[in-house]
Amino acid sequence: MNLIHVIVLAIIEGLTEFLPVSSTGHMVIASSFMGIGTEDFVKLFEVVIQLGAILSVVILYFKRFFKTIDFYLKLVVGVIPAVIVGVLLKKKIDILLESPLVVACSLLIGGVILLFVDKWFNKPAVKEEAAISYPTALKIGLFQCLAVIPGVSRSAATIVGGMSQKLTRTAAAEFSFFLAVPTMFGATVKEIWDFHKANLGKPLFSSEQIEFLVVGNIIAFVVAMLAIKSFITFLERKGFKMFGWYRIVVGIVLIGLILSGHELSA
Repeated sequence: MNLIHVIVLAIIEGLTEFLPVSSTGHMVIASSFMGIGTEDFVKLFEVVIQLGAILSVVILYFKRFFKTIDFYLKLVVGVIPAVIVGVLLKKKIDILLESPLVVACSLLIGGVILLFVDKWFNKPAVKEEAAISYPTALKIGLFQCLAVIPGVSRSAATIVGGMSQKLTRTAAAEFSFFLAVPTMFGATVKEIWDFHKANLGKPLFSSEQIEFLVVGNIIAFVVAMLAIKSFITFLERKGFKMFGWYRIVVGIVLIGLILSGHELSA
């Protein structure tokens, strides 16, 4: 892994983390194309730079995070299913993360679903986070569990989950952003701990790796700030259809490359 790889992956993370297109899927594909997909540090890097992205949510929605205890309790309820699934299925998830074919199929199927969600859930009643109940937060959290499959998209799963519970597109997207903070923070801590256990007796990170993590998080933070603002504006005006077609095209192209013999997991 070199600095160019760091910049490319961080930009992808910042652009795609909060869009319904799967940041993990895009980084898995990008790292495979760059020939670094099997490196242990790359896998950790792809998780840890999510910290930069979630910091952008805290900054943009600063007042929400210091408003009521009820807000935090909803996030706790919403994140519980993902914690349970993540702990129980960690090894299987790691195996899936190494499969570009799984990513490609997930992108394709998820894209088809996004073509119809605006029609399926067109009578929203919940316009803001304060009106979300605890049972609703739990149901959205259950949808988030689908994102353990690379290519599904945590953002897409939670937004669709929110809309299925009568949240507006904007309210569902914003709650998805909020739910990302504890979810991705927990995933980062777990990934660092596992990396540490696998390298006992050695320094946790080299000076170069620390540099890569710092640069990656800074880039992901800046890009995510811009992406979130643009996404909310676009979502309010246009909905999800464009994201659906994008996922379908990318999924078909990737499946075509894989079936034609191109090696994307090297």
